[in-house]
Amino acid sequence: MADQSPVASPAPDQSPVASLAPASGSTLRDHGDPGDAPSIPPALTPVVNATRPSAAEEARTIASSTNAGTLATLTADGDPWASFITYGLVGGAPVLCVSNMAEHGRNLAGDQRASISIVAPDAPEDPLASGRITLAGVVTRPTGAELDAARQAHLDAVPAAKYYIDYSDFTLWVLQVQRVRWVGGYGRMDSTTGADYAAAEPDPVAPHAAGAIAHLNADHADALTAIAQTLGGYPDATAVTCTAADRYGLDLRVLTPRGMAYTRAGYSEPINSIGELRAASVELTRRARQA
Repeated sequence: MADQSPVASPAPDQSPVASLAPASGSTLRDHGDPGDAPSIPPALTPVVNATRPSAAEEARTIASSTNAGTLATLTADGDPWASFITYGLVGGAPVLCVSNMAEHGRNLAGDQRASISIVAPDAPEDPLASGRITLAGVVTRPTGAELDAARQAHLDAVPAAKYYIDYSDFTLWVLQVQRVRWVGGYGRMDSTTGADYAAAEPDPVAPHAAGAIAHLNADHADALTAIAQTLGGYPDATAVTCTAADRYGLDLRVLTPRGMAYTRAGYSEPINSIGELRAASVELTRRARQA
């Protein structure tokens, strides 16, 4: 399900590191701005369609974008232990192939609580601006048909595992995700449930959009500016760059006389493949120029 929550992107009048609004009943906390933090000018007109992927969809997209992460387990003494791991996915649930002799293998055998931290592979220059997730829950050992599916999922994602996956001292574990935390960079974060995560699907556009984004920025700067001015809430935009594209719309970085801002331009309808991105972008341009 798409998300129109304000926590999905930086609030227009906040700096990239400003606090998000607190949940009901919680305490507002800020970062103690020393006075020189950048500010983001607010939109001057309503954003026509700010729809973007939900936290569950964002998390599924990141999980499917790589095959490696950091596994957190608990030792017999209750101490935290972090280990590099590889994984495959069955319905979004990570499948691990772990040696029983490894520290984290022994930890999982003794305490099935675990979490995995996964960072999107297309990391920007600033690592804290990258997308990342934490999947938390308990691991289980699959059996029967589930074991066959888990084994194949791991091999599909980690082909080199064919050299050790059937060793007697290796165990396949599936993380049953109960809680998810997604961070999309500064000011973009949300939590979701394991059930919502399992029901969501990876975005079919975002992982393949780099070439299209480069084309938009190189050859259609005027169109992007028109989109930001009429659909994105920044009629004073002077230069606009597309920073991301997904099945619901485009993320835009906007230069104005008031400073740099970020906005969203949603398509009329979600798209289901990278092949539909061109038509959706043309439609955005048409709407912007007719507004």
